[in-house]
Amino acid sequence: MSEPFSLHPQLAGDTAPVGDLGLSRVLLMNDSRFPWLILTPRRAGIREFIELSEPDQATMWREILDVSRVVQALYKPDKLNTCAIGNRVPQLHVHIVARFAADAAWPAPVFGFGTARPYAPDALAAETARLSAALGHL
Repeated sequence: MSEPFSLHPQLAGDTAPVGDLGLSRVLLMNDSRFPWLILTPRRAGIREFIELSEPDQATMWREILDVSRVVQALYKPDKLNTCAIGNRVPQLHVHIVARFAADAAWPAPVFGFGTARPYAPDALAAETARLSAALGHL
């Protein structure tokens, strides 16, 4: 029997759950400075895209595109940053970050920039609910 999916502790600690798509768990990075979603395929032990089955690879790409469209529609960013690095968190996860020319990190990457500003609890609940509703229309 294969091991069950579980979220890497770093991802669990830094994010709030938004919901599940067909393959991916969608998370909101708890840093109010940047609209920042993370998709993690609900498959145990996956570190790289190439470790996913071909059908899961196709599903993951479709979900990345779908979530990117939601982020674009909700936040109207100047640029979308999409990446899967995994140097610190080996579990496969994809970042989709709405970037603005006026944001504090522009034009540099958001990773490791300054200190995260967590959402206030009510704001976090409202933002995850808004995102969940938008993703529910996919």
